[in-house]
Amino acid sequence: MIRKLTFAAALLAATALTGAAHAKTFVFCSEASPEGFDPGIYTAGTTFDAAAHTVYNGLLQFKPGTTEPVAALAESWTISDDGLQYTFKLRPGVKFQTTEFFTPTRELNADDVIFSFERQWKAENPWNKYVEGASWEYFAGMGMGELLDKVEKVDDLTVKFTLKRKEAPFLANVAMPFAYIMSKEYADKLQADGKMNQMNQQPLGTGPFQFVAYQQDAVIRYKANPDYWGGKQKIDDLVFAITTDASVRYQKLKAGECHLMPYPNPADVATMKTDPNLKVAEQEGLNVAYLAYNTTQAPFDKVEVRKALNMAINKQAIVDGVFQGLATAAKNPIPPTMWSYNNAVEDDKYDPEAAKKMLADAGVKDLSMKVWAMPVSRPYMVNARRAAELIQADLDKVGVKAEIVSYEWAEYLDKSKAKDRDGAVILGWTGDNGDPDNFLDTLLGCDAVGGNNRAQWCNKEFDDLVTKAKEASSQEERTKLYEEAQVIFKKEAPWNTLDHSLSVVPMRKGVEGFTQSPLGDFKFDGVDIVE
Repeated sequence: MIRKLTFAAALLAATALTGAAHAKTFVFCSEASPEGFDPGIYTAGTTFDAAAHTVYNGLLQFKPGTTEPVAALAESWTISDDGLQYTFKLRPGVKFQTTEFFTPTRELNADDVIFSFERQWKAENPWNKYVEGASWEYFAGMGMGELLDKVEKVDDLTVKFTLKRKEAPFLANVAMPFAYIMSKEYADKLQADGKMNQMNQQPLGTGPFQFVAYQQDAVIRYKANPDYWGGKQKIDDLVFAITTDASVRYQKLKAGECHLMPYPNPADVATMKTDPNLKVAEQEGLNVAYLAYNTTQAPFDKVEVRKALNMAINKQAIVDGVFQGLATAAKNPIPPTMWSYNNAVEDDKYDPEAAKKMLADAGVKDLSMKVWAMPVSRPYMVNARRAAELIQADLDKVGVKAEIVSYEWAEYLDKSKAKDRDGAVILGWTGDNGDPDNFLDTLLGCDAVGGNNRAQWCNKEFDDLVTKAKEASSQEERTKLYEEAQVIFKKEAPWNTLDHSLSVVPMRKGVEGFTQSPLGDFKFDGVDIVE
């Protein structure tokens, strides 16, 4: 019988047949399709893995395995005494990728940096609305437009950012994917040719891999960038084999059809650890999963209703049933491994009888609501459908009828941002830069309403504390402010905080050089295959 090989398996077979001295192909069984290939527009880790971390670089990057910003396209930087000016010296000789669809004529310079920020910042910039509905969620949600005063070219290899106020996490923010640097020359050519949408379909940057092709919902192909400023990669070809089902990803990993997979079923992890052909990396995840109520819509605009629903849901049952010991119940919107975590906060206790009484006292009877369940596995929630079913059963016990709804992943992310969205949405977050601001302001600040703030919750007291913490000069002062903000969050309950999960990454034994990221990234620069 002849077995039909998948595209990924065929690549691996070809690699094995040609031998180690020839081209090496690394296959990543990725969990979902990217929303697009412009890292400034989106916020999903899936998209950052497929676009940002392969094709692009930022001025700074995070040291592998840490949340420490270090040099990347900027080889050095200085900060003025008043903390308002950041001057970056660009690395000389950095080349943009040469591809079938574009050949650059110059190296990276200050114009590219200014373009990369101004397209997100200035409404009059022709690139500001080149993708319909693009809201530059990170740039807007983090208040970058209000923070920046000027971005200036000092010379070809020097860029100066002037801020309107101090911003403690500024360097960490600059290392995030939304701030990665695009080619202005490529953008100008696309604009002249009337093909601006190609920026989001055929990415071109300075990164370790260059884009080759994308087959929708099936496979993304890259090859090593021969001119990469950090040196050519040890693997020649990189393939993202899009495989949405965790069980299928595991089968492909066992069969040698992929080298590494994200987000395994918790029930499979123990078996994976006994397989002599596999190895399993683990670490505490810098993440949180949550159920976000739409606080602008009745009856979820009442804090007592949100509190009652929180008390109706058995979070420990979700942790046990969905994660099987690979997570802990969450009480705060930031993970316990992050500085400024307020352990003194008391969680809403599971108490269905008290929940029933609180709903009745609030005048809520015969409540019907929607519970949104993600269609994909994420590090903070490996099976949202199962979690939603448990939530549905718990709510039924207190007289609340919950309908579970879902959409394709990109549509889910888009629709769940709507200010008039019905019900409560299951989502979560893996930190992007190791700073509490990346959770508390990015997900819950007033600037993020209609974007990352899925609760549509704008609380002035909370927002003032978080804004003040950005400007504080010491971590001790910032910690006190963030601790106070967590108390307000818990009192107001815009979310039910569900869990913090362990990050588990299974891979083939021959994979070398992969560093697990506390930020949940999947980066393949420096990775090798030794069979």
